[in-house]
Amino acid sequence: MRRSDGEFALFSSILTQIEKKIEARRGSFRFRPYAIVKLYSHTRMTERTFNFYSGPATLPTPVLEQARAEMLSFNGTGIGIMELSHRSDEFMGVLRSAEQRLLNLLRIPENYHVLFLQGGASLQFSMVPMNFLAGGLADYILTGTWSEKASIRAAEFGTVNVVSSSKAAGYNRIPSSDELRFTPGAQYVHYVSNETIDGVEFPYDLEAEGLPMVCDASSNILSKPIDIEKYSMIYAGAQKNIGPSGVTVVIIKDDLLESGRGRQHGVLSYAAFANNGSMPNTPNTWGIYIIDLVCAWLEEQGGVAAIAEVNRRKADLLYSAIDNSDGFYTGTAEPGARSRMNVTFRLPSEELDAAFCREAQTKGLIGLKGHRSVGGVRASIYNAFPLEGVERLAEFMSDFAGRDRT
Repeated sequence: MRRSDGEFALFSSILTQIEKKIEARRGSFRFRPYAIVKLYSHTRMTERTFNFYSGPATLPTPVLEQARAEMLSFNGTGIGIMELSHRSDEFMGVLRSAEQRLLNLLRIPENYHVLFLQGGASLQFSMVPMNFLAGGLADYILTGTWSEKASIRAAEFGTVNVVSSSKAAGYNRIPSSDELRFTPGAQYVHYVSNETIDGVEFPYDLEAEGLPMVCDASSNILSKPIDIEKYSMIYAGAQKNIGPSGVTVVIIKDDLLESGRGRQHGVLSYAAFANNGSMPNTPNTWGIYIIDLVCAWLEEQGGVAAIAEVNRRKADLLYSAIDNSDGFYTGTAEPGARSRMNVTFRLPSEELDAAFCREAQTKGLIGLKGHRSVGGVRASIYNAFPLEGVERLAEFMSDFAGRDRT
């Protein structure tokens, strides 16, 4: 609920009186609780803008509201979640709840572990080959910037065989399953299910012909149902569909976990995280708490299958706006490879790209500038991004195109 300026002034006055009494008792000690109120009164907003940034990205508003309400006292403890010991019963309950919610939402079988790590997906680019490549050979599928970066890191620890690459085409397509020929005896196969920079997404779960399949699902995990049993490992930075930045979720099959046991130690070992309940060191307690809230919110939306339909509708709105613009907007991905999470497109010139993003920002449509390495426009519309924001963007696209042609 918004407070009027009069209410804030009254609250500030009361706190000032409290401060004077404290000063009288404590001498030179300065206690200024009203500063918080003054700061908030100057920075409070009438409404939230629509955040199209690719990550960290939009979080569900009910999650933010609950986190705000519990910031100073979690579950009646009088201690904020960021202050609680990671070994406390209260936080252990949060950790186990977040783990169980992920197990339920993704229908993860019992022969998998759910782990909470740090370092983002970029650390996984190295940690995967450190634990499982060990001088051997792994197959990599390159469909965009992030899969290419992952292959570069892996080559530091063994041999990387690129079984497919769309780099020559500008990373605008996804290979069909018939195009892929894997190396017999490869340690694993690696791919990225959705490329945030290039705006392409696998429309199917890849199968590796009996080889361990490792997938970076950072930007589309929880956005649609997936067949977990086709994968030996899935990893995902949390800051798009799961929670805030600073946590990486790893879903790993027991047999792959055992195959890498002993190759690495401490926080570079998946086994160390599995053996210690995701806590070989102090975890990101705040991040895991938010993940639990986000998963609870997703359950309330009807789960992964329900949110997948919402995501389809949102993406269809924007791609229709692109396709019905008589060429004013051009999608960067082939139609069969279009991402439902990151809609990428261009206008007739770089100058118009820039003008479009500037004007959109004045209308509360924030973060539409494409990645610095490719330019253009990018609208990231993850699970928590509201349909209303997509509708507003589609309307703006139509209006901007109409005015530029006149």
